[in-house]
Amino acid sequence: MTDVIIGVDPHKLSATIEVVDSDGGLLGSGRFTTDQAGYAAMRAYVKAWPDRVWAVEGANGAGRPLAQRLLAAGERVLDVPAKLAARVRLFDTGHNRKTDALDAHSIAMVAVRTPGLRRLTPDGDLEAIRMLADRRDELAHQRVQTLNRLQRLLSELIPGQRKRDLSALQAKTMLGTVRPRDIAGKTRRRMAAEELADLVAVGKKLKKIKAELKTAVETRGSTLMEVHGIGPAGAARILADVGDIARFADRNRFASWTGTAPMDASSGEQIRHRLSRAGNRQMNHVIHIAAIVQLRHDTEGRAYYRRKLAAGKTPLEALRCLKRRLSDVIYRHLVTDAQTTEDRAAETGPGGHCGATLQSSAVDLPPHIDTSDQPLPGPATPTLRRPTRSRKRSSPNTLEPRPLTQRGARSGRHAPLAAAGRPASSAEYRFAPTRSYSR
Repeated sequence: MTDVIIGVDPHKLSATIEVVDSDGGLLGSGRFTTDQAGYAAMRAYVKAWPDRVWAVEGANGAGRPLAQRLLAAGERVLDVPAKLAARVRLFDTGHNRKTDALDAHSIAMVAVRTPGLRRLTPDGDLEAIRMLADRRDELAHQRVQTLNRLQRLLSELIPGQRKRDLSALQAKTMLGTVRPRDIAGKTRRRMAAEELADLVAVGKKLKKIKAELKTAVETRGSTLMEVHGIGPAGAARILADVGDIARFADRNRFASWTGTAPMDASSGEQIRHRLSRAGNRQMNHVIHIAAIVQLRHDTEGRAYYRRKLAAGKTPLEALRCLKRRLSDVIYRHLVTDAQTTEDRAAETGPGGHCGATLQSSAVDLPPHIDTSDQPLPGPATPTLRRPTRSRKRSSPNTLEPRPLTQRGARSGRHAPLAAAGRPASSAEYRFAPTRSYSR
């Protein structure tokens, strides 16, 4: 690596940087504020090194504002996971005490010695989807809190008539039957009416943002909503957190990142696996909701779940197996969508579409991911490694599914049963028998 690395420890009001060469030698350091004057001073300070790469810790969290400003200015930005920086700081200093200067040094060393870090690229559409998904989650939490307060007030106004799944219309009907005469009752009813108005307003906002998310996901060309149980909000969350699917070498790495892969807890002659609580918990929640929805309807997921129960699994173990299979289905959809986008860009050529280049970023090495690593998301144009010559394609825009062989059945592989010319839907996935995991 010949570029100069600038390690950045970002905060809301300040950013500490350390500039190192390709061998880790110190070239400069400084602390700058994040306002316009401080940002301009930091940019002026690093002008002495034109061939520079910024390494920002947590570019999807606290470092997102600074990373987005650097991307907008045409800078090259890498996302450094906080876990990797913490490991380097511990090995380098012998202790885990933190200072901003030590953090910036650790971040720079991670960028120098780790070739597979996530390189961010500007993608306005994906950034908009991420903001809409975050806003939808905030509104959903606000709706739950408002509904809980309304339930509490109604239970005090109408004792013994608590309804579990309460809608705004039902709450209005119940509230209309109450006419308290004391001052406490009148105040309680007024507060309940205010909570009901807030509930109606939040419901309208959720409905509107759901329509926006559906349009954004369809415009991006994603087929995730074809999976039974994944709606616009779930598909948007997947797209926003995954970014570029090419950073996952295979479906097993993806399952480890989503927290659906079992963790080996074998000891001696006892072979067992346990539940993984690592990975991206938002993605795990999306997959969990999809699994519950599939169990409530007549789907392939329900049939797979019942086969696991018949094989001796407990209900929780069977549900975990189903979530693992859904993770594979989501991964396959993302791969197919990325391949379709890449084929269209190749047919058009550079300049035909935004983001088309002469050199694909798919040649970059995948990041080193384990079950406890945080996601490395961020705006990125979808890229994908080209299939090997041995794989045949039925059309330029689709991947021909591989037949399910005897070896594939034992290893837990499954292939989409799709007609040529379109991606496979969730109902067309056949779940193959897998090794039994007892987690």
